[in-house]
Amino acid sequence: MNLDVAIIDYKMSNLHSVLSACKQVGLNSKITNNRKEILEAKSAILPGVGAFNEAMGSLKKMQLDKCILDFIDKGKPFIGICLGMQLLFNNSREFGITKGLGIISGEVQKLNYKNKKIITPHVGWNKVKVTNKYKKEFLKFEEKNFYYVHSFFVSNINDKYTCMHSNYSGIKIPSLVKSKNIVAFQFHPEKSGKTGLKLLQQVLD
Repeated sequence: MNLDVAIIDYKMSNLHSVLSACKQVGLNSKITNNRKEILEAKSAILPGVGAFNEAMGSLKKMQLDKCILDFIDKGKPFIGICLGMQLLFNNSREFGITKGLGIISGEVQKLNYKNKKIITPHVGWNKVKVTNKYKKEFLKFEEKNFYYVHSFFVSNINDKYTCMHSNYSGIKIPSLVKSKNIVAFQFHPEKSGKTGLKLLQQVLD
């Protein structure tokens, strides 16, 4: 039987909390870097906590960058979480400029790149606002709290991709983005209690 969810293992952290969350909502899931298992899964998650350049280097070394593109081309649900979200964009300015997967147009910048007084990282609970275009799909999550741990965020993103955003020290953070069969979170749904699990289950169903 094919997996409900392939959790892509590219040697970055946060894999097991995602695995636990998938199991809690009744999904047959596995941490794997096996191309066949990933491509045959009903859905896939790219999690991650760490440095963008190290993550991209690991994806390329393990040839998982090509696997991810091939999976997305199949039209099946693909989820990015935190660093896994940021990797979907064009590039990051963390430790110089590193090219990302380039699936969605946008650039990853440090939260305080315009104002050095802003404290980084952004750690803790923050409410989300749902974009008008996506009210019907995500309204039940409006004003709910989700858990964040990050120092970088996606900037220069087309508003049509942003489903939810949060405010941190005056910065509008794209918190949930969607493009065709891709859904990506800046926050950690797997660490956001029952609300996070409900949201994760919704996008994987």
